[in-house]
Amino acid sequence: MVQLYNLHPFGSQEVVPCKLEPERFCGGGRDALFVAAGCKVEAFAVAGQGLCQPRCAFSTLGRVLRLAYSEAGDYLVAIEEKNKATFLRAYVNWRSKRTENSRVCIRMVGHDVEAPFSETFRDQMSIVEMPLSEAPLCISCCPVKGDLLVGCTNKLVLFSLKYQIINEEFSILDFERSLIIHIDNITPVEISFCIGYVAVMSDLEVLILKLESDPKNRESVNHHPRKTSNPLKLSEDISNETLQLESDDFVICQKPMELLGEKSKQSGIAVTLESTGLADEKIKYFHVQHLLYRRFAPDISSCVLSDDIKLHSLQLLPIYQTGSLTSERKHSSQEKELLSLFCFFSLPHVGYLYMVVKSVELMSVYQYPEKSQQAVLTPQFLHVITSNNLQCYTVRCSAAAAREEDPYVDTTLKACPPVSMDVCALRIQLFIGLKAICHFKNHIILLTKADPETIPERRESPKRLLSRKGTSVNLKTPPVAEAGWNLYIVNTISPVQLLDYSNTYKTAKTQSCIHLLSEAHLLVRAALMDGQSAGTWRKNCYSRLDTQYSHLTLPYYKMSGLSMAEVLARVDWALEDGAQKYERGLIFYINHSLYENLDEELSEELAAKVVQMFYVAEPKQLPHILCSPSMKNIDPLTAISYLRKLDTSGFSSVLVTLTKAAMALKMRDLDMHRNEMKSHSEMKLVCGFILEPRLLIQQRKGQIVPTEFAVQLKETQPGLLVASVLGLQKNNKIGIEEADSFFKVLCGKDEDTIPQLLVDFWEAQLVACLPDVVLQELFFKLTSQYIWRLSKRQPPDTTPLRTSEDLINTCSHYGLISPWVNVLISSESLADKNYMEDLSKLQSLICGPSFDIASIIPFLEPLSEDTVAGLSVHVLCHTRLEEYEWCIDRLLERCPEAVIPYANHELKEENRTLWWKKLLPELCQRIKCGGEKYQLYLSSLKETLSVVAVELQLRDFLNVLPEDGTAAFFLPYLLYCSRKKSLT
Repeated sequence: MVQLYNLHPFGSQEVVPCKLEPERFCGGGRDALFVAAGCKVEAFAVAGQGLCQPRCAFSTLGRVLRLAYSEAGDYLVAIEEKNKATFLRAYVNWRSKRTENSRVCIRMVGHDVEAPFSETFRDQMSIVEMPLSEAPLCISCCPVKGDLLVGCTNKLVLFSLKYQIINEEFSILDFERSLIIHIDNITPVEISFCIGYVAVMSDLEVLILKLESDPKNRESVNHHPRKTSNPLKLSEDISNETLQLESDDFVICQKPMELLGEKSKQSGIAVTLESTGLADEKIKYFHVQHLLYRRFAPDISSCVLSDDIKLHSLQLLPIYQTGSLTSERKHSSQEKELLSLFCFFSLPHVGYLYMVVKSVELMSVYQYPEKSQQAVLTPQFLHVITSNNLQCYTVRCSAAAAREEDPYVDTTLKACPPVSMDVCALRIQLFIGLKAICHFKNHIILLTKADPETIPERRESPKRLLSRKGTSVNLKTPPVAEAGWNLYIVNTISPVQLLDYSNTYKTAKTQSCIHLLSEAHLLVRAALMDGQSAGTWRKNCYSRLDTQYSHLTLPYYKMSGLSMAEVLARVDWALEDGAQKYERGLIFYINHSLYENLDEELSEELAAKVVQMFYVAEPKQLPHILCSPSMKNIDPLTAISYLRKLDTSGFSSVLVTLTKAAMALKMRDLDMHRNEMKSHSEMKLVCGFILEPRLLIQQRKGQIVPTEFAVQLKETQPGLLVASVLGLQKNNKIGIEEADSFFKVLCGKDEDTIPQLLVDFWEAQLVACLPDVVLQELFFKLTSQYIWRLSKRQPPDTTPLRTSEDLINTCSHYGLISPWVNVLISSESLADKNYMEDLSKLQSLICGPSFDIASIIPFLEPLSEDTVAGLSVHVLCHTRLEEYEWCIDRLLERCPEAVIPYANHELKEENRTLWWKKLLPELCQRIKCGGEKYQLYLSSLKETLSVVAVELQLRDFLNVLPEDGTAAFFLPYLLYCSRKKSLT
């Protein structure tokens, strides 16, 4: 669907002062316009407003049939006809031609120029003749590299642009015939070439190919001359039998067809490559990738076939990476970075626009109200001419290219309109007798002639139009020039001027306004992608919209490059009928910018105006905008006065309270600050901080900065601070690493030092059981800190918020400490309370159900087993790993009094056998050795025998007793074991 808006994208109009009726014309580069008439070419310089001044004129060999200009290399190439023969010639260094009679150098392509002639070539226009074995039919220059592609019957010839270096200061432009693309069964009427992409068009067919450089695919290139008259390869739609039936009485009409990607190989058009580069040159081996084949069917509803069935205006349009456009190139091989490529072609009543980079897809279809004669595609518009009208349509190239450049371009921040949005006819401008059109920069060149009679370039029999057997293009000589013609330069206006048209539909047609706003976005984006023209108007582009779609204005403010201060300076602060009114689009932009943590601080005056604006337009947002770093310079008395006026019934009063408390701190009024903080419970205060995290944490230049409020809470209410940051993390307002960094910066610690407040936060995370916290990572942080402080005897820098007992009672990840640990710890005096708290927390964490013990073993080295604290931790860890024998050995060696409590607690069920297999033999062995711990070992042995006597039968008990023991010592246990069975 095409929507029609009567906008006026055309600005000034000038007449080109050419002397003869133009037969061909083209433009390009900075300011070049060429007009060919008869055997003469006139060159004009086009200034910024379309002012056109003659530059020079030069003669051609014959009448010009085709004309093309290349910005890369700054050369003009023409197909010329003389005595029914056609020639291909390139005009180089044409800017140096002062007069029509100035000397001209003519040379053959590839001809080496000797150094003595360098000065002559420097100041002369050169004509490079490029001989071909077949007549050239059409030409196209690569807009990036300047290579020339020439279309002949059933083949395309590629001439690579190169430079012959004469000396260090001077080189001349030349060409090398480097590749022949043989395309059987199709005669090119128009071609287009861009950075290896080739589009070929016949009367009813379009084929798009990509030439790729890949040395591994050498077999796909034929390095030897080959005959050009290959046998025709038949399409799958036409059999040999069908073709035998073709005669003067039959017309073969092929089906319409669209083949995308690799499927386009099924078109029946054979494509082969022949490399023709010189042996001493670096040859690039190409293979062909098929991108698109489309065939149209003629309209045979009437008996007479007309020219309406022919395609026209084939064009490849590249869009480059933003900001990657190179400066004026001289002899370097710098290339623009291609972002996206589009192909346009048209039937008389409908045009087709395809995207062909990465994926091949049909983007837009243009329905014309009248029969079109020619069209040109630009990044901003599609211009189409009919016999009496110049039509201007919007295009979607910039939207598609924006998505290639940024896949996230559809966010609220960027809000690029979709590619599928309806195209618009912006203007249908009357021009009598339109004949031809071309385009460069913001200039549209139009040829008009009052005589309405059309003179088609190609006339073929109806049967020839329906099949793909034509081998030549018949170019009919136009009649003698007549009066009544004009060559116009029409300038398209700046995209900024088109933005104001949305105001026309502002109240009556909201949807039309939104559509126009979207169109304006695409115009701005297309202009921004053209780095050469964007800078002149970038600072003047912004938009406001006072509708429910006000958020769509944000991209225009962003693309304007204006700061908040510059935007606010343009606001009309005058009262209207006693009441101030602000556009919703402006409010949305300011609000969004204040949320963005921009490194822009508004002045006190502008900050006060922003407060006034939000108090009038969005009072609920007032506490939020006051917390923005950009509002740092606001007068706190002004802020408090507005906050006190707010009716808090409709939103969170605690947020207003906290904002007032923050402003009181700014004024150093601690009494007011304390009174505000006392007006709500701690739980409500936490909720207030969650609603506005910037009360505690701000970002400036990418760094986390604690606020003055956070510093105050650290000194007076650290528990509230930890609970608030925990709430922020739980509600995804702050990440794990950001929270850690916040506490380090707040406490003034470097990256390697952990403040106690951060440890309190980690412990609070475990208690809260946050779902996004990686438990083992958090366990590692805590145990590492506990171990470091125990090993260094380093007390915490502040009083911990929770004791080990609190954690055991409130957190399932902290387990009950095994009772034998208390026996072990009591064996040595540990008077330091902080030391004991850290030890208890570590022991409790190890005893918990969630801790991965194996992960912490390598980090226990700083905690020596020589200390009771270190021994307890090591034994706890090895016990969790079920290394009971290792633990028994350590306890027997270091603390025998803890062995029996350890065994009673740990040696149960399947581990019960260790009582008599490990503990009993070890105790007996150590008693034999005597020593100062003899009595401890003896006491432990007696308790061990009591347990073993209960667990084993008499015979098994006798087997585990030592052979060299004293019978009297073991007799009581033997008697108990023998009586045990009778008692039961």
